[in-house]
Amino acid sequence: MISDNQLLRNLDKLHTTKLGRIRIKHNLSLTNRDAIAFCKEKILNPEAIMNRKGKNWYVKIDHIIVTINANSFTVITAHTEG
Repeated sequence: MISDNQLLRNLDKLHTTKLGRIRIKHNLSLTNRDAIAFCKEKILNPEAIMNRKGKNWYVKIDHIIVTINANSFTVITAHTEG
């Protein structure tokens, strides 16, 4: 999809806030992993399903949902489904 390419083309802009990094690590139980590197890996997975709804991108992969602001490419949160 063309809209998927927008997220992939701007993957180098992906970032989060200090609190976002803490939230993502907590929600996904990432102890020694970089939260943004982890999210990038998930987004780049060919099986990832990317949808844009309003101002956010939602990427679903491996029972994880990553929420990204479509304008600033800020990872807002990531959590497990369910």
